[in-house]
Amino acid sequence: MTIFKAGMLVVGLVALSACSNGGFFNDGRKAAADAAAAAAASAGTGTIDQSTISFFNTSVGDRVLFPVDQATLTGAAVAILDQQAAWLQANPQYQAKIEGHADEQGTRDYNIALGDRRATAVFNYLVSKGVAPGRMTTVSYGKEQPLAICSDESCWSQNRRAVTVVAGGLAS
Repeated sequence: MTIFKAGMLVVGLVALSACSNGGFFNDGRKAAADAAAAAAASAGTGTIDQSTISFFNTSVGDRVLFPVDQATLTGAAVAILDQQAAWLQANPQYQAKIEGHADEQGTRDYNIALGDRRATAVFNYLVSKGVAPGRMTTVSYGKEQPLAICSDESCWSQNRRAVTVVAGGLAS
């Protein structure tokens, strides 16, 4: 890859990451730095820095899915959570917020409670694997933040999830 192409890749990734949600938990600076570092590492050596949030989201996996009306971890969820636990233990500079979500079926109150049970199931599993509970928080969004919007199983299955959002390690 030429230096010009690598530079354009870094500029593009930084520009895209600047469009990310700039809320209280993620101010965008770390995401932009992670994207630039990942692009530079890929361009130069063919590897990505495994301590970045970008690596966590794309290679480890930031979400697990649940069956209808359940907060029970599936085998696939456990496999992802094992990887999350290992990454979090290897990168103690990060904190995690575990978001619980539900599909659009059911009442708002029911889905808030279900999302809370899902986030708690992930939290408890990560704690059982050695992640310090003080590094994690949980929140339930119920059906208020769907990933996919349509009224059938193809969307509902994507919305029945828990997402582990990592943050921290920001330079002051």
